[in-house]
Amino acid sequence: MTENAATDVSAPTESSAPSAPSAPYDAILVVSFGGPEGMDDVMPFLENVLRGRNVPRERMLAVAHHYELFGGVSPINQQNRDLIAALRQSLDTHGIDLPIYWGNRNWRPLLPDTLREMAGDGKRHALAYITSAYSSYSGCRQYLEDIERAQAEVGADAPEVSALRKFYNHPDFIRANADRVRAALATIPAPQQSEAAVVFTAHSIPLSMAEKSRYVSQLREAGRLIAQELGIGGRWRLAYQSRSGPPSQPWLEPDICDTLRVLKNEGKVAVVVAPIGFLSDHVEVLYDLDVEARQLADGLGLTMARAQTVGTHPAFVDTIRQLIVERIQPGTERRFLGSDGASPDTCGAECCGGVAPGRHETAQRE
Repeated sequence: MTENAATDVSAPTESSAPSAPSAPYDAILVVSFGGPEGMDDVMPFLENVLRGRNVPRERMLAVAHHYELFGGVSPINQQNRDLIAALRQSLDTHGIDLPIYWGNRNWRPLLPDTLREMAGDGKRHALAYITSAYSSYSGCRQYLEDIERAQAEVGADAPEVSALRKFYNHPDFIRANADRVRAALATIPAPQQSEAAVVFTAHSIPLSMAEKSRYVSQLREAGRLIAQELGIGGRWRLAYQSRSGPPSQPWLEPDICDTLRVLKNEGKVAVVVAPIGFLSDHVEVLYDLDVEARQLADGLGLTMARAQTVGTHPAFVDTIRQLIVERIQPGTERRFLGSDGASPDTCGAECCGGVAPGRHETAQRE
């Protein structure tokens, strides 16, 4: 993969350059989904996630069982702590003296509490890194709405919060994912490596939500760029996981398990499953891929390797740092690969619309 001024890297343009903040940025805010950290947390956490949604109790208990398999502890909070520590080191190395705060939508530390802490520290305008690389209601606008609700709860002293742009096609995000897939490929027996299929996965969402965002096209573009970096040609495909809606509601397909069956029928003997739609190896990745998909692959006689998510890969940490630098140092390159260009810093009125909360079951457990 190469970068050049003509096709891969863009300077700020009139349409994508951020507007001037009303106050200088004085903090970084990591905004994530949150997850339980013990069995006593599981049901209260799920009640937070599903509040206002018409979700059967049986479904909530089924999801709770997934957490029980891991002792009621979701890895997502510790993974965010690790990412914050890595980002702190990167910012310090590059002379960026901004404190990092952390607030979750659904579990401690909750966003209102974090914004109160920031207000008490005198912070007025934070740059928010939202733990989602792609555009959709549940991966973008819903986070922004929760930030607005938290600000309203805190009141007039709540800091302003401006989100960093989406980064699905950032060169270093692509490189981090490619490194993870490359490492997984290396674990497959040598005779099978050159023919192994690569399946990129992401969270399924309702079709009604997908049609009002660029979620699918962004995932396909990220997959294409990662495959290009790996030099695997057309040996890749996109599948979805973690569907949670009723059977009557259309969601994005194909499911990863259906895709594994198709690969077997096509005569494939090995597959790498790479969850590029996720940024950390939390419960959905662990259960849907390391439990369900692996059990199926074993039953089918498919050799399966699962690539890690980007996590704290140095190139991914540097992606976040570069997105911060774009905003605090006007005129900085807005790096991207492919033909989509750099995502704008501010969503338009129709961006990531999707279905209003309450009309669908949660499209994301973490």
